[in-house]
Order: sequence, then structure tokens, then C-alpha cells
Amino acid sequence: MTADGPATAPAPHGTGRDRADRPPHPEDTGYRKTLKPRHLTMMALGSTLGTGLFLGAGGRLASAGPALFLAYALAGGFAWCVVRALAELILHRPTSGSFVSYAREFLGEKGAYTAGWLYFLNWSTGGVADITAAALYSRYWSRFTTVPQWVLALLALAVVLALNLFSVRVFGELEFWFAFVKVAALTAFMALGLVLLATRHPVGGQPPGLGVLTGHGGLFPHGPLPVVLVLQGVVFAYAGIELVGVTAGETAAPRAVVPRAVTALTWRIALFYAGSVLLLALLLPWDRYDGAQSPFVTVLTRIGVPMAGDAMNLVVLTAALSSLNSGLYSTGRILRSMALAGSAPRFTATMSRHGVPYGGILLTSGVCAAGVGLNYLVPERAFEIVLNLSALTALGMWSAIVICHLAFLRRAGDGRVTRPSFRLPLAPVTDYATLAFLLGIAVLMWQDPGTGRATVLAAPVLAAALTAGWFAVRRRVTAPGAAPPPGRQRRDTP
Repeated sequence: MTADGPATAPAPHGTGRDRADRPPHPEDTGYRKTLKPRHLTMMALGSTLGTGLFLGAGGRLASAGPALFLAYALAGGFAWCVVRALAELILHRPTSGSFVSYAREFLGEKGAYTAGWLYFLNWSTGGVADITAAALYSRYWSRFTTVPQWVLALLALAVVLALNLFSVRVFGELEFWFAFVKVAALTAFMALGLVLLATRHPVGGQPPGLGVLTGHGGLFPHGPLPVVLVLQGVVFAYAGIELVGVTAGETAAPRAVVPRAVTALTWRIALFYAGSVLLLALLLPWDRYDGAQSPFVTVLTRIGVPMAGDAMNLVVLTAALSSLNSGLYSTGRILRSMALAGSAPRFTATMSRHGVPYGGILLTSGVCAAGVGLNYLVPERAFEIVLNLSALTALGMWSAIVICHLAFLRRAGDGRVTRPSFRLPLAPVTDYATLAFLLGIAVLMWQDPGTGRATVLAAPVLAAALTAGWFAVRRRVTAPGAAPPPGRQRRDTP
């Protein structure tokens, strides 16, 4: 395969069967298949439950009103399309290279290079946001208020990095329990909320129910426009949903596990996101919420639950550490796939004796460490700066997954690959609708004269940087396991 041309399709993998006689892909050698079905299922769910829901839903309820649950449902539907398209690619060929490997196969090395670095930038800048959030949440407790924010950020990074470097099994267990805390907390709150609804127990002096929903201006107290505008923030609450694609390469039977994990994710998105936001709107009037406090804490304090703030702060702290944990894990695998092709630094291909690609993990941690410096220099703006960059790269990353799926469909139409039975329904219509939705989110970001427009304006700068990087590496880029281009020698580190 040339650097500019499409990759040659590997041996057929679309039969839906795991074949013991199939040789491993070069980018998958060295990994331990130690992730269990419970790990994958819980990670697929836990990766979508973060501060975008636990903390961000309060401010969005205050600005958009009760119809916010419709925005979460719409964004969740398109997020589901992305992960369902990725699942179909996984069943075609499971790999720890995830959609970067699929971009290489269907779009060529330029596509893999672009998708990979967008993914790295998304998770590394997101990692800075996570350690910043962890530091801020830690200072909620009085014993940490005197500790500098940058020290707490560095401590969060050091702990999660050490655990991530040990083994994939440790990562899986850690992420399982991180996700369990989030799911258990949200489930307990929803159970309590349903009891309050059923008994009509007053919340903040008013009985909950449909009267709360309709008696304060209705579903659209400010009109439908705020609900549309808030979509740009809602969509990023689902960031991380694609993690199931990376973890599939380190589970023993991905073709059995992935469909179950994605199917479980489908109804849980509807329940935990749209369902919990609707429940919040039924329990308290929308104008009682604000962005300075978790909406779940707002409800719990109104009914007199002791230490509600402490409990929810622990949950959002767990969510931040969980996201950092996932980011270090996934970028390590993606960077190794890229390094074996020559489009990432060679040291990121290095693998420990425990099957951990520690070179890529350390590179991501280096960017996060720079974020510690950001917490030292501008602690009040650190979170906002990196969050905008993460939002921009997330749009590109999800678009890359959908474009890979469209290319896969074209090959399936030509008879060169076989689609698995577990498919994205109504494709390619759903693919094009998802791309249109993501483009619409970019337009909505432009309508925000503050941070949103600044983020969109950063896109040409990012494109220029990626283009310059491609010209710097293109002469040494080749497919993993293939011979280097004539006149070039490239060492693949096992």
C-alpha cells in the first residue's frame, strides 16, 4: 500500500465468526486478551456518563427549559448511530487500532493519520480538562482548599497513570468500578425520584409531576431556539462512546461481546440521559436549577438528604478520573497503531511485558502534564481552554468513523467485503444524517459569539498543523507489517 492510496483489504473478516487460524494483525500483536464481557459492557456505558450529565445538565435546564430532555434524546440518537457504525466495523475486523485501523483500510494512510491525531488531540486535551476538573472537585472538601490546584491536578494524573501502566487487567477493573459508581449513583437517584413522583412528596415546597413540567412556561418557556442552541453542549456529553471500539481488541471474543455491549448501551442512553433529565424536570421547576451546582444535588438538598453535596461530588470526581483513565488507555493503543505505520513517533509503539503500549500512554500523559502547567499559570481558565479544543476534535473524530463506515458500505456493495448481521439500520441514510447533524453542531458553535466561535476559528489552524505534520511523515508511512517505501528503513518495535 502506498502512503496516498487506499489500503488493500485484508482477508475477509465479515463472516461473523472468530477464526482461530487467522494470523493476528501486526498492530494487535503483544496485547493480552484479558478484558472480560463485564468490563466491556460497563465501560461502554460508563464512558458516556460524565460531567456533561452530572454537572452540566443543571445549567442547560436553566437556559433551555424542560424540553432539554428532547435535546439529549436527539443527540443520543446520533451518538448511537456513530457507535453502531463503529460496531459494524469491529465485527468486520476486531482490532485495538479501532477506527484508525479502519481509516487505513478504507481511506488510506492519510485518513488514518488524520483520524488518529484527531483522536489523540481529543483525549489528550480532554485529559487536561479531566485533571483540572478532578482538582476543582477535590477542593470542594475543606481539607483540600489550601492545596494548590496544580498540585491536585498532578496528583490525579500520577495516580491514574501508574495504574494504567501496570496491566490492561488493572485498567479494566479500575474502569469497571469507576463506571459502577456512576451507574449506581444515577440508578439510586432515579429510583428515589420515581418514589417522589409516585408519592407526590413535595420537593422544594411543591409536589412533583406534570404540573411542574407545564406550569412554568411549558416545555419551551423561552421558545424552541434555546433547545436547539444547547445541542452543541449536549452532544459532547456523549464523548467517549467510541471507546468500545478500542477495547474490542483486548477481549477474547469480540464478535460475541460487542453486539451485547452496544445493545445494552442503546436503551441505557435513553434511560440514563433523556430519562434522568426528564425526571429532573418533573421534580423541580426548570428555573430552580443553575450551572453552579449539579442538578442532582439541587434535588437532594431540597428534600433534605444529608451530605448530598459530598456524595454527588464524589461521583463527579469519579467521572473525571474515569475519563482520564479511558483517555490514557485508548490513546496508547491508537498511537501504537499509528507508530507501526510510521505516522506517529516510533517510541509510541513500545510495549511492556504486561502487554501495555506504554510509549503512547506516556506521550498523552506528557500533554496532560503540560495541562498541569496551565493549571499553575491560569487556573481560572484552564478548563475552558482545553474543553473547547476537545469539542472541536470530537466532531472530526465522529465524522471520521461515519466516513469509514460509508467506505465500508461501498466495498460491501462491490462484493469485496461482507457486512456482518449486526448492522447500522437504514445505512447509508443514517450515515449521511449523522454527518449532517455533526455539521449542524459546528454551525451552532459558530452562532455562539464567545467560546463557540473561537473554537470553530481554531479549525483552520488545526487543519494547517495536521497538513504540515503529514508532509513531515509521509515518506516513512506504510502499512503495519508491510515493507517500508523504497530507500527507507523503518523499525517496528514489537
